[in-house]
Amino acid sequence: MVFEMLFPSEEKVHPMDVSKIQLGNLIQTNVFLNIEKRCSLASWIKGNIKKKECCFYVEDAREGICKCGYPKIQHCDEAIKPEDYVGEQWDKHRHVREMPTDAFGDISFGGIGQKTGKYVRVSSDTSCESLYQLMTEQWNLRSPNLLISVTGGAKNFYIKNHLKDKFRRGLIKVAQTTGAWILTGGTHAGVMKHVGMAVRDYTLSSGSMEGQIVVIGVAPWGVIHNSHTLIHPEGCFPAYYSLDEQGQGRLSCLDINHTHFLLVDDGTHGHYGVEIELRARLERLISQQSLGNRESGVKIPVVCVVLDGGPGTLNTIYNSMLNNTPCVVLEGSGRLADVIAQVAALPVSKVTLVLIGQLLKRFFVQEYKNFTELQVIDWTKKIQDIIRMPHLLTVFRIDEDKNYDVDVAILQALLKASRSDEHAGRQSWERQLELAVAWNRVDIAESEIFTEESQWTSCDLHPAMFSALVGDKPEFVRLLLENGVCVRKFLEHEETLCKLYAHLPACFFRRKLAKRVQGDKTRRGQAPTSGSRRISLSHVSEEVRHLLGSFTQPLYVASRYKPTKDDVRLTVPSKGQVELTCLGEEPTADTVWDPGRDLFLWAVVQNNRELAEIGWEQCRDCIAAALAASKILRKLAQESGEDDSEEAKEMRELANHYEKQAIGVFSECHSWDTQRAQKLLIRISPSWGRSTCLWLALEADDKSFVAHSGVQALLTQIWCGELSVENPHWKILLCMIFFPLIYTGFLSFRRDEDIQRQAERTEQQKLAMDSVFAGISDAKIKRHFRGPSKSELKPLDCSSRLMSLLMSPQVKFYWNIASYFGFLWLFAVVLMIDFQPFPSWRELLLYVWLTSLVCEEVRQLYHDFDGSGFRRKAKMYIRDLWNILDVLSIMLFIAGLVCRLQASGTVFYVGKVLLCIDFIIFCLRLMAIFTISRNLGPKIIIVRRMMMDLFFFMFLLSIWVVAYGVAKQGILIQNEERLNWIIRGAVYEPYLIIFGNVPTNIDNTQFDISSCSVNGSDPLKPKCPLLNDDDMPVFPEWLTIIMLCIYLLFANILLLNLLIAIFNYTFQEVQDNTDTIWKFQRYELIKEYHSRPALPPPFILVSHLILFIKGVFLRYPPQRHKHFRQELEQTEEEELLSWEAYMKDNYLASTRQDESQSVEHRIQDTAEKVGAMSELLEREQEMVSATMAKRLAKLEEQVSESTKALRWIIDALKSQGCKSKMQPPLMTGKSSDRDDGDSSGQETDEESPPHTFARQLQYPGSTVKRFPVPEEKVSWEVNFTSYLPPIYNQHDSSNSDTSVLDKYRNPEGRTGIRGKGALERLGPNHILHPIFTRWRDAEHTVLEFLSVCEDAEKPGSLPGGPAKPDEPLPQTLERILGKKLHDKTRSQLEAGEKVYKGYVDDSRNTDNAWVETTIITLHCDKHSPLMADLNNIVESSPSSHQPLKWREVSCTACVSPYQREALRQVAQHHNTHF
Repeated sequence: MVFEMLFPSEEKVHPMDVSKIQLGNLIQTNVFLNIEKRCSLASWIKGNIKKKECCFYVEDAREGICKCGYPKIQHCDEAIKPEDYVGEQWDKHRHVREMPTDAFGDISFGGIGQKTGKYVRVSSDTSCESLYQLMTEQWNLRSPNLLISVTGGAKNFYIKNHLKDKFRRGLIKVAQTTGAWILTGGTHAGVMKHVGMAVRDYTLSSGSMEGQIVVIGVAPWGVIHNSHTLIHPEGCFPAYYSLDEQGQGRLSCLDINHTHFLLVDDGTHGHYGVEIELRARLERLISQQSLGNRESGVKIPVVCVVLDGGPGTLNTIYNSMLNNTPCVVLEGSGRLADVIAQVAALPVSKVTLVLIGQLLKRFFVQEYKNFTELQVIDWTKKIQDIIRMPHLLTVFRIDEDKNYDVDVAILQALLKASRSDEHAGRQSWERQLELAVAWNRVDIAESEIFTEESQWTSCDLHPAMFSALVGDKPEFVRLLLENGVCVRKFLEHEETLCKLYAHLPACFFRRKLAKRVQGDKTRRGQAPTSGSRRISLSHVSEEVRHLLGSFTQPLYVASRYKPTKDDVRLTVPSKGQVELTCLGEEPTADTVWDPGRDLFLWAVVQNNRELAEIGWEQCRDCIAAALAASKILRKLAQESGEDDSEEAKEMRELANHYEKQAIGVFSECHSWDTQRAQKLLIRISPSWGRSTCLWLALEADDKSFVAHSGVQALLTQIWCGELSVENPHWKILLCMIFFPLIYTGFLSFRRDEDIQRQAERTEQQKLAMDSVFAGISDAKIKRHFRGPSKSELKPLDCSSRLMSLLMSPQVKFYWNIASYFGFLWLFAVVLMIDFQPFPSWRELLLYVWLTSLVCEEVRQLYHDFDGSGFRRKAKMYIRDLWNILDVLSIMLFIAGLVCRLQASGTVFYVGKVLLCIDFIIFCLRLMAIFTISRNLGPKIIIVRRMMMDLFFFMFLLSIWVVAYGVAKQGILIQNEERLNWIIRGAVYEPYLIIFGNVPTNIDNTQFDISSCSVNGSDPLKPKCPLLNDDDMPVFPEWLTIIMLCIYLLFANILLLNLLIAIFNYTFQEVQDNTDTIWKFQRYELIKEYHSRPALPPPFILVSHLILFIKGVFLRYPPQRHKHFRQELEQTEEEELLSWEAYMKDNYLASTRQDESQSVEHRIQDTAEKVGAMSELLEREQEMVSATMAKRLAKLEEQVSESTKALRWIIDALKSQGCKSKMQPPLMTGKSSDRDDGDSSGQETDEESPPHTFARQLQYPGSTVKRFPVPEEKVSWEVNFTSYLPPIYNQHDSSNSDTSVLDKYRNPEGRTGIRGKGALERLGPNHILHPIFTRWRDAEHTVLEFLSVCEDAEKPGSLPGGPAKPDEPLPQTLERILGKKLHDKTRSQLEAGEKVYKGYVDDSRNTDNAWVETTIITLHCDKHSPLMADLNNIVESSPSSHQPLKWREVSCTACVSPYQREALRQVAQHHNTHF
């Protein structure tokens, strides 16, 4: 039924509506999924979330209204006539019950953008765990990295535009960058409205829902206007809520810009503040959750942001700071925020009742009249306690020099609170760093964490480095590297790299790696699981080798231990080389541990440009790394199967980027030292599978890199062999004909040039040394500093010169060209002149010649030039078009030869035809020889591209040819049965028409019956068209002529011009890249002739025979080509890599300089400067106006004071009898509100501050609250008429006689409570603490003390307890140490040194009972009997309820402040660090 209502069916469906039906099916599927999700949500909420409702109707003073605030009609019948509560008074706690909630779902506010949020009505007693589960699991919110609780004025208030913009911009920035939740009151008023407007501005500017800001409103259900629209027993999806500010009255509307609402219901209506307790509990629960679901111990930080506010806001701030929650107060937002901001920088002694009263009157204006004296005292005490915690209070001022937004102030407040933790030590800095990484705020880390006072080691930063890498935060990774992270130490253990690969983001490489892991398990006989898959470096190595190519060695090798069933474990040593001794293989030393490469490779495979750039900067072998990255990325893009996908495009772009990086570094190297740069190209790189830069570039198809002038110079040098590159071609050709010329110096050799350069360098060094040692006459000293002379190069001898000439690839190429022309000449002579039934000597020579060509092709197929294996060599051989032509020509020649040797004349002729066709293919193969030419090579590439265009053009042309030919043949000829004439008429003749051969058989005027056969009986003549009685064609002449005209129009004009345009486009497109492509393809020809035997065909058969004997019979190893692969010694390689790294730094520096000088960068800088200047001018204007207002207020106050002074002078003069002839002037002004005793109780800065812990408002271990005692009212000498403290006795509540209490008075002043409190007696309560110390080591560097600690991870306390004045040791110490050791200690403590004796600022102190302590220190020698007894007690104490432990004397060792001070004095006495 529901399905029919949602999708009404139709009886008939038009065929064109099939796609609409498919779309409808998709919509149905989505609808069903949404319905399923909503049903699941509704079921969960009904089972876990409750609401509250009144179950006892008692009419209030208003008619028809219950005591709960709801009208009578909104009560159920059971509540109106209850039988259980007859005769009772209405009680909120008894007569309100919980019921399943009936208001939840989606809430839509309509308007622009159709803003939709989620809401739920919850009981005020709801478990916070259930609420957190609702938000994270049912609403699918990600756990926050930060909770921002915004509090303040609940009514609309004015705020300056500049501050408002900074608040909105900063709040959104901190929420967006850190992934924070913003918690507010949720209504459309006051500070909540400002938060909502900030979210609205961000949503409109971003234009997308990605990165949505989470703003949760916790509002009281009973004050929500139009709440009835949200009620539905099954939930509303959505509920349409309208913002009605005009008709809301004393209620409030929900803010339309919040994303989630928790509507707290306590069963009453119209009461504000019912949500405060639940909100506080929820904030406390969230602050106890682990940050990012990690096990690091870091919890989600919470910060309170205050704007405006009243007395309720003060209570919120006070309670938050007592819970160690930092608060940020915005100065200039009004009322309470401005009061706190005014006194935040003052010492507590200056924050007096008078000052607070003046500030309250100044900022609260009309509200101040309703404040009572007791309220002002209470608020003064709370404000004093607030500013006594400066590490938790941050004031954001817009008139400071630092021009930053609120986001910086919020994050700085959190870090300041974390840094002030006295018991955290180094963990505090690490926690701050982890918070900064989670927030991704590099600016905060730079300014607050990585300061001069913080000393970081590489190991300290490793967790942050891992989080930054996994969280894709490249700026943080760069910052950590700049501040001491060593990549070598970070990736020292292979588990770290395995974890990085296990945390790869969703990418194509991760999917490939998962398949490989599953395949590995399947091969080992394990069932593949969908759960956790352990990734080892062997899987990564196999996959990377697949991407790089089989020519490389594995980057990571298996360990020498046998693989387990769960995984293949790898061992990467901390340094040096890796040995592979697994599964019976011989150990190798081909793979090295390279942490920079590992980090770069990890970033490249996930296609992360920023992290890959940082990793590339850490690579030593940077050119090879960039080329390998290009190869890997192109391979990944190719295998992704989606050429047009965004991921594939990004991979190709990144591959091109690293090709450019390789070109840039190599250009820098080539410009400095050509020989070193060329050595970089051919050196074997152990870090990248023993490949070379040149080979990686070729495999990656990096044409631009190969086309670089430096690479081409190397190829040219290899092409010339030992001959000089400067030799002209005619000299080489002349020496090929008459080789004795090489002994005359006619040809230049490279050895000669090297000898000349060496001589020049030696001469320069000699001159330099002579100038340095010009004044030294001792020859031995000169020889010593000059050092041993290097081995000098010797000139080539005669045989070496001849072999160098013959083995030069260039010379081989010239001989092979001559040989190939000779082969084609002989082939043509045989075909045209000497093709006899029995082969002649010329034909037999041709067969021998061809046999040498066949042998050479076989040698090329089996010759493993780079050690990549036969299979890969065969694939590369087949991919080459010229090799395909070679195979085709050889096969066709063999087929022609077989037919030619047959006795049958017909087959003999067929063989000759095949050989003639084969001659054409051999001639076409001649084009490959000229690819080496700089002029002809690029043209051949253009011809190849045009041939591809011609192929597709012929496909289009064939459509028109066949269409016109078949139609013409059908019209003219009736039932032609001869196949050859059908093809002539339908294909051949229309094709010739394109080239101007206009047909005559379509025009009756040119018809000749003698040129055709009437019945088609003559095989040499076409069949005549249908004839009439006059023997004239009857076909419609007008139609055939029109068809011909149309055919010529399209075929001759349109298609042929299209072909010309295609050729022109191809030429223009290829012409720019022809030179690059030619240079890239030139390598294959150079490589072929470099490995080719010196003798040309057919004499090459001798070389083939020698190679066969060496390889098959003598088992000689294959020849390695050092010109393409060169292994360097370790020292030389280190020098070369260091030089390459230096060149890379030069290249990066020049690149950054070019970017900074680019037009785009300058425009951006100019725009930023203009924006900063405009903001600075606006700020300056506001500062000037604010300063003027302050100056006018101060001037007005001074005038008022002057008026009072003048009035006092006049009164004094009158009292002395002085009279004036003139009347005194009328003086008016503001009277001061300052009391006469305003200075009473104020202390000078030099005096010690009064006790603070003894004046905490909440007495510990009870629900009793102290009377607020401000700082200046602590002393008993100060008059405090309003002082009415409660009396509290925890152990004896009957002892409340004030006369007895008055006998005992706290020596430090008032505490806000009378009686014994939690202490045992009135007056002083003595506590004795002995401090046993020892040295941990023999060097006396670490001092330790004996502490009592119930938790090993938390600070302990000093042993001891209450003691009577005449007792040397407390009884509690006897229970801890035992009677025997207690008695032994008693005698030794008498000789101990007293560290402190006197009053203790304890939270249990009252006006009549207080704590006094005596602290004695006793240092124990390492070998003393007392030391042995204490160690025995410590070893046996873990099983007791008060375990003992030796702890280091430090500021984090004890909880109590007075105990920390005692430890500080002990450390000072022993001259050790505290």
